[in-house]
Amino acid sequence: MSRTLIIGPSWIGDMIMAQVLFKILKQQQPEVAIDVMAPKHSVPLLARMPEVSESITLPFKHGDFNLRQRRQIGQDLKARNYSEAYVLPNSWKSALIPFFAGIDKRTGWVGEFRYGLLNDARRLDKARYELMIERFAALAYDANALLPNELPWPEFDISTDNVQKASEKYGLDASLGPILALCPGAEFGPAKKWPTVNYAKLAELRLAQGWQVWLFGSPKEQPDADIIQEKTANRCVNLTGKTSLGEAIDLMSLARQVVSNDSGLMHMAAALKLPVVAIYGSTTPKFTPPLASDSKIVEISNLECRPCFKRECPLGHMKCLNEIAPEQVDAMISKN
Repeated sequence: MSRTLIIGPSWIGDMIMAQVLFKILKQQQPEVAIDVMAPKHSVPLLARMPEVSESITLPFKHGDFNLRQRRQIGQDLKARNYSEAYVLPNSWKSALIPFFAGIDKRTGWVGEFRYGLLNDARRLDKARYELMIERFAALAYDANALLPNELPWPEFDISTDNVQKASEKYGLDASLGPILALCPGAEFGPAKKWPTVNYAKLAELRLAQGWQVWLFGSPKEQPDADIIQEKTANRCVNLTGKTSLGEAIDLMSLARQVVSNDSGLMHMAAALKLPVVAIYGSTTPKFTPPLASDSKIVEISNLECRPCFKRECPLGHMKCLNEIAPEQVDAMISKN
């Protein structure tokens, strides 16, 4: 049995979209064992991707170089006899471990002048591969090959036992009413965040219709959750910063609808095949759309300043997000 090593991306959303590559590799070689090396926070994501044989934790903090440890890890991996490696981050250091492991074929985009470290280095044509999933998928094919008209989208494998355990742990009951999952955070920066008061107003609209509203996010997003709870008299279920990432995935699978900024949780909801209303500010769905058939996009498309891809609004007005009304988003929520 052949083995393939993937050096995975650090961002949650990027790792979810990388599953497209894993699926294609499995289509091409059904018996291949795919190991993914990535930061520890990726483990719950990879555990829900049936294509992944093993997740290997990358023991570095963001920005760490540590040449000696990377060399040692690579040498330790030689015993696994990987036939090929795919390096998804664009950094020079991310290509070191497959090089030190002596893997015969090492594929990735050129990035930071990685000739030598990669022996199948591709030059990225951004116009040809506009979507991020296309950039991941293209690495599975020969350099000049055309991509299929349809690519396999990410999809999580969910355990009903895990869902039940998480529900019992947090005292949740999905039978009390349809669940609206709100994801008001965005790790990238405030230029991706629809105003929290608008999320609160949307929550009020749905609570008045008998829905449950569950709040999801990391500990960093607790201030956003606090504002929503204050505005709604604590009538939402606040899971922000309380669940593990794996528990958040399992609990979100119970939602009837998800409303999210362009964030890792948006891609998580899409991989759960849930109806998603995705709100875009400084970024664009032309690059990283939610990959679910029942997804809807909310954006102000007639602003000359967007997409700017900035973490903070360079003009200070945040019109791309401030001009999106809660009633507009509420009207896009599925009625089923």
